[in-house]
Amino acid sequence: MAPDGAPHIRIAGLTKTYGDVVAVDGIDLEVRAGEFFTMLGPSGSGKTTTLRMIAGFEIPDSGVIELAGEDVSRLPPYDRPVNTVFQDYALFPHMTVQQNVEYGLMVKKVRKGERRERAEQALGMVQLTGYGARKPAQLSGGQRQRVALARAIVNRPKVLLLDEPLGALDLKLRQEMQIELKSIQREVGITFVYVTHDQEEALTMSDRVAVFNHGRIEQVGPPADVYEHPQSEFIAGFVGVSNVLERDGRRLTVRPEKINLLEDGREPQPGWHVEPGVIRDVQYVGPVTRYHVTLDRGGELQVLAQNLEEGSSQVLEAKGRRTRVEWRPGQESVIDEEGGTE
Repeated sequence: MAPDGAPHIRIAGLTKTYGDVVAVDGIDLEVRAGEFFTMLGPSGSGKTTTLRMIAGFEIPDSGVIELAGEDVSRLPPYDRPVNTVFQDYALFPHMTVQQNVEYGLMVKKVRKGERRERAEQALGMVQLTGYGARKPAQLSGGQRQRVALARAIVNRPKVLLLDEPLGALDLKLRQEMQIELKSIQREVGITFVYVTHDQEEALTMSDRVAVFNHGRIEQVGPPADVYEHPQSEFIAGFVGVSNVLERDGRRLTVRPEKINLLEDGREPQPGWHVEPGVIRDVQYVGPVTRYHVTLDRGGELQVLAQNLEEGSSQVLEAKGRRTRVEWRPGQESVIDEEGGTE
């Protein structure tokens, strides 16, 4: 057991290569006990390889992986206090839901009565009480995902690893499951390490996020910090949408929703940054409109505005007009030459 205050997962100097490809390039990382921690990044960024090394499915070329203070870097998966939930669920189609959830306990030779009790408890946690007699084919995609989660939780692992578990679901169901997953994680209190390329998932569910790029971690922090204060141009563009401008020899980034369009005759707010330009294009998307503004000083900004009263015809008429944009000081981040922010 890790001492109080010690990280539940500690990774130091972790590397993994496949031939000439460097998948993970010497990363350091700490995850706290009971945390919902997300590894976010595009395909090929190293996040899934890192997860597989924590699980024991891949052995690192160098570096250390500690779970609850124990070095597990060279242990096989079955000797690590972790369980993994995959995108394809990996349920046994010939078994009932109850049998699927009990399977890991059966392998560990847990007595039958306790197996049944713990499986029913786990199914209750994922809102599938009464579904034990069904087969996976009789369930929806979201229900099968919950069964896979129950099967992992029932083993009472110290850490639950989730590899793009919602990737196969449609958008509405995925959004519903994001809320449920976070709720389940709070209830069971297990450390969750979640891998995704979906920025919304990372921002919605996580206590902290690590952003991966080319085998390295570019930033770790709470979702709001990563979004509001990106430490590199890559993060500014990958986590949500951001504008990058060259001004006075510096590169700065500002989010579209932080910028206001100044209507005709309206004075800018005292002390705010103001830039004149022309509305090059307008995209009406229901609740909001995206304005693309070409600035007189060079560069282009995307501005996001809520359609509180305007209809599509009104906002589309703005195309080609001169305008001014403003944002409050402190809403922008300045990206330095090394890729960090001031």
